[in-house]
Amino acid sequence: MGEVFAGRYELVDPIGRGGVGEVWRVWDRARRRYAAAKVLKQSHAHTLLLRFVREQALRIDHPHVLAPVSWAADDDRVLFTMDVVYGGSVAHLIGDYGPLPPRFVCVLLDQLLDALTAVHAEGVVHRDIKPANLLLEATGTGPPHLRLSDFGCAMRKGEPRLTETNYVMGTPGYFAPEQMAGEEPDFPADLFAVGLVALYLLAGRKPDAEALVARFLADGVPPPPDEVPAALWDVLARLLAPDPVLRFRGAAEARAALAAAVPLLPPPAAGDERIEVFDQIGPLPPGFGPEGPQGRDVRAPHGPLGAPPRPVPPPMPPTPPRPVGPPLAAPPAGQARHAPRSRRPPPPKRSTAAAVLVVALLCLAVGFWALSAA
Repeated sequence: MGEVFAGRYELVDPIGRGGVGEVWRVWDRARRRYAAAKVLKQSHAHTLLLRFVREQALRIDHPHVLAPVSWAADDDRVLFTMDVVYGGSVAHLIGDYGPLPPRFVCVLLDQLLDALTAVHAEGVVHRDIKPANLLLEATGTGPPHLRLSDFGCAMRKGEPRLTETNYVMGTPGYFAPEQMAGEEPDFPADLFAVGLVALYLLAGRKPDAEALVARFLADGVPPPPDEVPAALWDVLARLLAPDPVLRFRGAAEARAALAAAVPLLPPPAAGDERIEVFDQIGPLPPGFGPEGPQGRDVRAPHGPLGAPPRPVPPPMPPTPPRPVGPPLAAPPAGQARHAPRSRRPPPPKRSTAAAVLVVALLCLAVGFWALSAA
C-alpha cells in the first residue's frame, strides 16, 4: 500500500514536476478514481507557498483548462488534485513527430485560444504559456484534445505581485516585449506567447523571440517563414506584434481570425503521416489496477478529510450488578463535598491538526501577500 495523504489520497507513483511542486498519481478514496496531485512542503520558500495557494484557489470549469479540483493538508505538506492527463505535452508530440501539419496545429491553437478565452474572462493572466504547459489527452489517432495547465505563475489583474517589479515571471523564450520591460501583466502577453507556441509547433524548434521582435521593429511585418502558410501567417503576425495595442483585442477575436484562415490552407498531402497521441505516463505499478488498489478492500472514507472508518470493537461482556450498600453519609457541617477531578481532554485528532495547519498556512500566505502589497 502506498502512503496515504490526509486519510484520503493514496500516493501511487510520481509522474512529473510542476512549477511549484512534485506531481503524483494518487488514488482518491472518496471519489474512487485516480487523480494527479501537486504536492508541496511547507519548508519551501514562502513565495512558492503563496503561488501554491493562488493556484489551488483557481476554479475554471472548461474542457480545455486543467484546473484544481480539491485540496488537503497532512503534517508539513499540502496538495491539490486535478484530472490525470495521459498524453504528455505538445513538447512530447514534437519529440515524436517533429514539425506538425498546419491543419493539426490549427486544431491545437483553436483549443488553446478557447481555453484562454475562459481564463481571461475570469480576469486571470496565465503568464506562462509554453509547450510544456499544454497537455494532451491520449486520444490516439483521433482529434487531439488540449488542456492548458500549470497556473502557478498566473495572477488576476489588479492583484499585488509576489515578486519585485523588475522581476519577470514565466519561461525565458516565451516572454512578450512588455513583460521584459517589467510592465503589469495583461492579456495581450498571453496572446504573444500563443504566437510563439504556434511557430514552435510548425517548425519543430523553439523560435528566437528576440530576433523575431527585432525583425518586426526594423522592417514591419516580415514575410512568412518557410514552414508557415501565408493565410496562417496573417494570424500569427498579429499575435506576434511587438506593440500589444496592435495584437488582437482578445483570445476570442484571435480564434475567429484563425477559423477564417483554416479554409485557405492547402489540403493535407496524401502521404502525410497520421499524428497519434500516445499514453506518456505508463502503466500502473504493481498492486494497482484500473479500478483502484488490488487485493484489498479500500472503501469510500468517512469523516473529516476523508479519514477511513475506524474498526468496530467487539462487544464487551456484561458487567455484573453492583451490590447495593447504605447511602453515603453527608459530610460534616461546614465541610463541602469535593467534586471528582475532571479528566484531561484527549489529544486533538490528526484531522483537526491538519485543518489547523491549513488555516495557519493560509494566514501566513495572506500576511506575506499583504507585506508584498505594502
